[in-house]
Amino acid sequence: MLLGLDTGGTYTDAVLFDPVRGVVAAAKALTTKHDLSIGLGEAIEAVLAANDEAIALVSLSTTLATNAIVEGQGSPIGLLLIGYEPSQLERAGLRQAMGTDPVVFVGGGHNSLGDEQAPLDLLAAEQAIRLHAPKVAAFAVSGYFSVRNPAHENRLRAMVRELSGLPVTCGHELTSKLDAPRRALTAALNARLIPQLQQLIEAVRGILKRRGVAAPLMVVKGDGSLIAADLALGCPVETILSGPAASVVGAYHLSRMGDVVVSDMGGTTTDVAMLKDGRPLLNHEGAIVGGWRTMVEAVAVHSYGLGGDSELHPGEGGALLLGPRRAVPLALLARDHPQVLPVLRSQAEAAMRIGYDGQFVLRLRVLDTKESGLNPDQARLWEALERGPVELSTLLQGATTQRALNRLLGRGLVALSAFTPSDAAHGLGLQEDWSREAAELGARIWLRRLDALGGEPIKTVPDFCRRVIEQAIRQSVAAILDTALQEETGIAPEDFGAIGRLIERMMAEGSASSPRFVALDLPLKLPLVAIGAPVGTYYAAIAERLGTALIIPPHAAVCNAVGAVAGGVMQRVEALITPPAEGLFRVHLPTGNRDFTDLEAAAAHATVEAGRIAAAQALAAGAEQPELSSERRDSIVEGSGARLFVESRVAVTAFGRPRVARA
Repeated sequence: MLLGLDTGGTYTDAVLFDPVRGVVAAAKALTTKHDLSIGLGEAIEAVLAANDEAIALVSLSTTLATNAIVEGQGSPIGLLLIGYEPSQLERAGLRQAMGTDPVVFVGGGHNSLGDEQAPLDLLAAEQAIRLHAPKVAAFAVSGYFSVRNPAHENRLRAMVRELSGLPVTCGHELTSKLDAPRRALTAALNARLIPQLQQLIEAVRGILKRRGVAAPLMVVKGDGSLIAADLALGCPVETILSGPAASVVGAYHLSRMGDVVVSDMGGTTTDVAMLKDGRPLLNHEGAIVGGWRTMVEAVAVHSYGLGGDSELHPGEGGALLLGPRRAVPLALLARDHPQVLPVLRSQAEAAMRIGYDGQFVLRLRVLDTKESGLNPDQARLWEALERGPVELSTLLQGATTQRALNRLLGRGLVALSAFTPSDAAHGLGLQEDWSREAAELGARIWLRRLDALGGEPIKTVPDFCRRVIEQAIRQSVAAILDTALQEETGIAPEDFGAIGRLIERMMAEGSASSPRFVALDLPLKLPLVAIGAPVGTYYAAIAERLGTALIIPPHAAVCNAVGAVAGGVMQRVEALITPPAEGLFRVHLPTGNRDFTDLEAAAAHATVEAGRIAAAQALAAGAEQPELSSERRDSIVEGSGARLFVESRVAVTAFGRPRVARA
């Protein structure tokens, strides 16, 4: 028996899976971010209750990393840049991604040949680490040309661990490609996600220990392959798109459809991907999540901030828009905290409208730094939320508290509760899990807000709820078309021109912004496989508007958890060969550099060493008996009767089934 788990922004899923019989049992529970073990425990207990067979493997996928990036959340980190120029902070969105987190420029780094360009400034590095360690949850280190020589990154990693004991990420560990700013961005995102993944893995391990389950624990990477949990803790950025990758693998396993569009709608995001001959398309240039292009090779999934729990907010001219931020649905908040119902009743019946009516703030998870990591305004807000949700209008007392709240929201420590499509579904009776009264009160508050904003009038609660559902359908259609056009043309959405602008107009609500002269008809040529808990509410209409067949496979609501146990272990190591001088060939490997006078001898060494490293990594990642495959690409320029060697890349992939516990 295999136990598959998926922790998303809203739900945690569990499946008990038999390789012969398929899904034996499935369960869902709400994700409890303040204590992940609660939701995980409920889901795991439900599927194991009637099982008396030993569990041979536990595998976990998660959208927590993806959601955190899409929503602009994450723990505070310190970024140490070795040998960088300050101007490089402006590239790849690095400055924007760091926000107010500290960035320190340290002397050192290497050149393109892997030779030291300047000595490593250990004194400056030590001062920076000691200064910032009390206020950050992790460090990221990125050195100039570290993929050609990682010596300086390795030295600073050891120093961070010695001086602070905090987790540290090095850029060369995550990619072998050039582009220093994007490598630094990837390292920073990785460091920011470490505390969240650590909480998740520790929660799973605690539950398995209490249940007496001694099976190996694996985590799904963004390319759909598996990695041992211990290794995943050091490279959580590789779990970017883990949940979507598992959903694509699970979608094929459950539908057996080889060429399809897969759309996974959760509470926070909609993730769209393509299957070709039963295999997911990969993005070799690096996964794009929340607008950031990372250097993590992953399934070519396009993630949109649109889900059942997307925050509803007003657009231009009284339009309704959803996302990209997730909000706790009012219906769910009232179920878990009944004391908010009288507040909602009072707000719905009040003669005077307050801009923040129908919105609450609550703690989401525990602090990820010491108390000193909060400034006085943030600390006061944190303390005010100790006893439960507080209405936003009471909490906000001017610009300083607004900034403090935005910082706590950005760190994912607190969450906003507001009206969402899930509330609309409750208001229409399409969903009955939580408090329908809270959903209807929230809709009444919104009707009053829309009257003040103008735009197309909506008179009744059911009409308003239907309009919100309609907006979710429109934005879903636009997201799927956006993905299909990008995969078809290779053109980014901002370069689509008139068609792209028309698709964006489709996402808008209200007669003032919807198209007047053009009817957009772009039917999908592939069937649409829809998975995720909310798809039954939305996807019949979505498929109809896309002019394609809809497939909602059995167990679609727990598809990610199925995909979590259907993959294998894969590790890829790439070696680069460059010519530092005429007649000399330098092999660059993660373990160091070596020079040869013969290209074939250099290539043979690169293949053997990369294979050795890949096999060791696959075994460490949990593979049973990894098999190796290699490829080599030479770059040679010919002209005027001469051949000029530019570089050669040797890649070795190790693949194997995960080790399982033996009875």
